[in-house]
Amino acid sequence: MPLTALTRGALLHVGTRALTLGLGLALMVVIARLGPAVQGAFALFVAIESLLLNAGSGLGLWLARAVSGAAPAPARVARRVLGFALLAGAVLALPLFVSGALSAREPYRHLGLLAAAAPLLLLTPTASGLWLGQGRMLALGAPAVAAPALALAALAALWWSRDAPPDVGAVLLAWVVAKAVVGLVAGTIAWRTAAQIASTPFEGPLGGQANDGRHALRFVALVGLGNLVSLLNLRATLFLLERSHGVSAAGVYSVAVQIAELLWVLSSAYATAAYHRLGAGDPSVAARVTLGALRAGVGVVLVVAPLLAIVAWWALPRWLGAEYAEARVPLLVLLPGVVAYAAASSLSAYHTNRLGRPQWAAGVAALSLALTLAIAAFTVPRWGATGAALATTLAYGAAIVFALRGFLRDRGWRWREVVRGVDAPPTAQSRPT
Repeated sequence: MPLTALTRGALLHVGTRALTLGLGLALMVVIARLGPAVQGAFALFVAIESLLLNAGSGLGLWLARAVSGAAPAPARVARRVLGFALLAGAVLALPLFVSGALSAREPYRHLGLLAAAAPLLLLTPTASGLWLGQGRMLALGAPAVAAPALALAALAALWWSRDAPPDVGAVLLAWVVAKAVVGLVAGTIAWRTAAQIASTPFEGPLGGQANDGRHALRFVALVGLGNLVSLLNLRATLFLLERSHGVSAAGVYSVAVQIAELLWVLSSAYATAAYHRLGAGDPSVAARVTLGALRAGVGVVLVVAPLLAIVAWWALPRWLGAEYAEARVPLLVLLPGVVAYAAASSLSAYHTNRLGRPQWAAGVAALSLALTLAIAAFTVPRWGATGAALATTLAYGAAIVFALRGFLRDRGWRWREVVRGVDAPPTAQSRPT
C-alpha cells in the first residue's frame, strides 16, 4: 500500500483527533482551574474508568480483526460482540459498585457512578472496533469528539444551575453522563449498520477462526489483559504519587502526563489508518506498511515535541494557575520517553491484527511496567512528580528498544531500516511470520 494512501487516512484521523484534543484541552483547563485536588480526583477517576474500558477492549479489536479479515457472516459477528459488550459491562460494574460503597476517599467514593454506566461505556470501544475494521476514520473519531463536548456542556449546565463552581462529585457526574450517552448512541448506530458489512471483501488471516469461540475468547482475554497492563504502565506512577504526596500532587502531575501524551495522537494516527489493511495481503507487505507507519509517526512526534515543550512551559501557569508551574519540569523529563514509545502503536497493530499475537503488546507493556515500578520505588518518594517522570521515561526507552529489536530480527532487517525505510521486499533470509 502506498504511503500516500496511509498518510491520507492518517490525516483524516488526525483531523478528528485534533478536534477531540481541542475539546479535551478545554475540559482540562476548566477542571484544572477548579484546583489541583479536583484535577487530581478527576484524573484518578478517569484512570479507573480506563481500566474498565481496557478490560473490555479486546471485544472491539476482535471485531476489527474479524471485519478486516473478512470473517464469515461479519454482520452476525458484530451484533453478537455488541451484545456481549453490554453483558461484560454489567459484570464489571459489580466490583466498581462495591469499591465505591466501601471507600470514603475522593474520588473512589464516587465509583458507583461508574458502575451504573459501565454497560454503556463498553459499547463505544466495541462499536469503534467495527469502524476500525472497515477503515472508517470519521465514524471512528466521532465518539471521541462527542464525549468531551457533552461533558463541557454538562459542566456548563451544572455551573449555571448552581451559580457556583462544580465540586468533585458534579464534575464526575457530568463526565459519566456524557460517556454513557455517547456509548448508547455509538452502540445503537453500530447495531443498525452491522447488516451493511460486506461478507467477503478479501481474504485475510482469520479463516475459520472467526467462528471459533475458544479462539475468540482467548484473543479477547489476551487483548484485555495486555491493555490493562499497558494502562497500568501509563498510570501506575500517578497512583504512586497520590499515595506518597497526595491527590493535589497527582493533579499537577496528571497535567504533565496529559500534555505529553498528546504526541501519541499523532503517532497513533498512522497505526490507526493502517490497521484495517494489516489484516490482508502478504505478510512482508504488512511489515513494510508497519515500518512506514512507525517511521512517519515517530518522525512527526520528534518535530512536534520541542514545540509542545515550549508552549507548555509558557502556558501552564498562565492558563491553569500558578500551582501548575510545577508540572513543567516533569513534562520535560517525560517527553523523551513518550517520543520513544510512540513507536509502540504501529508495532502493536502489526502483532495484534496481522499476526494475531495480542500477548506481544502485553509483554512489552509488562516489561515497561516492571521497570517503571522498580525505578519509581526509589525516585517517587525522593523527587515526587519529577521522579515519576524519570521512572516512566527510562522504562519506556528500554521497552521500546526491546520491542523494535524483536520486530527487526523477525523480518531480517537491521536498525538502519528504521531510519531509511524498506523499499524492496525482504530477502529470502527473512524469517516468515
